[in-house]
Amino acid sequence: MRELLACVLTATVLVTPARAQVTDTSTHIRINGFVDTYYAWDANRPGDGERRFTTQAVRHDEMNLNLAWLGVTVERKRMRTRLTLQAGTSVQVNYAGEPRIGATSGPDLARIVQEAVVGTRLTSQLWLDAGVYYSYIGLEGWSSSDSPTYTRSLVADYSPYYLSGAKLTWQPTPRVTAQLHVMNGWQNISENNRGKAIGGRVDYTVSPALTVSYANFLGNEQPTGARRELRVFNQILAKGTLPMGTMLQGQIDAGSQDGQRWYGLVGIARQSLTDRIALSGRVERFADPHQVIINTGAPDAFVGNGASLGVDVSLEGGVRWRSEVRQLYTTAPLFTESRSPLSSRRNRLLVTSLSVAF
Repeated sequence: MRELLACVLTATVLVTPARAQVTDTSTHIRINGFVDTYYAWDANRPGDGERRFTTQAVRHDEMNLNLAWLGVTVERKRMRTRLTLQAGTSVQVNYAGEPRIGATSGPDLARIVQEAVVGTRLTSQLWLDAGVYYSYIGLEGWSSSDSPTYTRSLVADYSPYYLSGAKLTWQPTPRVTAQLHVMNGWQNISENNRGKAIGGRVDYTVSPALTVSYANFLGNEQPTGARRELRVFNQILAKGTLPMGTMLQGQIDAGSQDGQRWYGLVGIARQSLTDRIALSGRVERFADPHQVIINTGAPDAFVGNGASLGVDVSLEGGVRWRSEVRQLYTTAPLFTESRSPLSSRRNRLLVTSLSVAF
């Protein structure tokens, strides 16, 4: 009898912890948003008020809305989904190239949706996500709240900010993250041909102060009926922090399509002066001699350099006041001046913004 009782007690002790384990079925919901207003002054004073070769602060001499978005995220142990809706002048410009094939494609609906993605956890280290989501290419985010400078560099504006497709995200170790993407194409929600594009990215955390990355893209971006031209794109990225707290990031882009090449590079620095005030600076170059990525609308292609300097002030309640001066120089006169019948090789921008994230 005593032996039987001992066996029962032993079994109870062994089984009880397993019964005590409760599967996590909780659902976490988060709602957040962002509103970015601005005033921009373009020294070339474009007659129609439209600033060229940028997605940010595109309206000259106007107080306007650059970007506003509202998103909801739902997460469970093995599921995640996010829906974000948006509006603003940057949206109007960035989604203008959406293909119009049939009655249900084009930018009318696409530009409203910033993110609409569903994900499932396949293993403890592997996620599968599908839908419309932020691009894996580059370091500068679509929202200025995620970028060290207010305006975006040329390499950011002329590579995808968003994608429509499916991706696998694998994190074999805390220091390594790898992504594999299958997409409709180079920043388009609706398809423009019958082919699909592929791409990938690997991020390696060298140390808490340095991360290096590599990304690529491969696909045919010509519309249906046109001759097939394979677009090949490669990118090297690095982001780090110096001992004195200065944030540095840079990238080099190189692409080719049907033997025609383009490249771009950018370096960005950001230094906090106080808890509320920070300075940022950027130098950049972009060269597209065959107009593969930048269609200037003129015989002359875009080859140019740029620099910017900005100051950010953090106010109460999540409000930020950001101001920036930006200068671009091109080898050909591509910037129309309203005060002159001639075009200019130089463009100077002064922009100030008041934004809030919540």
